[in-house]
Amino acid sequence: METPLTFKEAQKEVDAWISQFKEGYFPPLLMLARLTEELGEVARVLAHRHGKRPKPGEAEGDLAEELADLLFVLISLANREGIDLETAFRKAMAKYRERDKERWSRK
Repeated sequence: METPLTFKEAQKEVDAWISQFKEGYFPPLLMLARLTEELGEVARVLAHRHGKRPKPGEAEGDLAEELADLLFVLISLANREGIDLETAFRKAMAKYRERDKERWSRK
C-alpha cells in the first residue's frame, strides 16, 4: 500500500510534471475554465449515479477519476498562484471547526 501524499508532496509532484514543458502553467482564467469543466464532469457522474439516465452509449463515468482530475487542476492553480494548500487547508478546517461547532447534530 502506498503512503498517502501530503498536499505539499502533491503540489511538488504536479509542479515537477508541469515544469518539464515550456508552456508551463495555464493563465488563471484558463485554469478557472478548466476547473469549471472538470467540476462539470464530476456533476455528470453524480447525476448519472443518482437519477439521470445516461444517453444511449454514454458511460456513467468514473467519479474517482473525475475528482482526481479536478484536484490536479486545483493544485495547478494553487501552484501558479503561490498558495501553500497545506497551510490553506489547515486554516479552513480551523475556521469550520469554530464556526460550525454547534451547527450540526453530533453522533
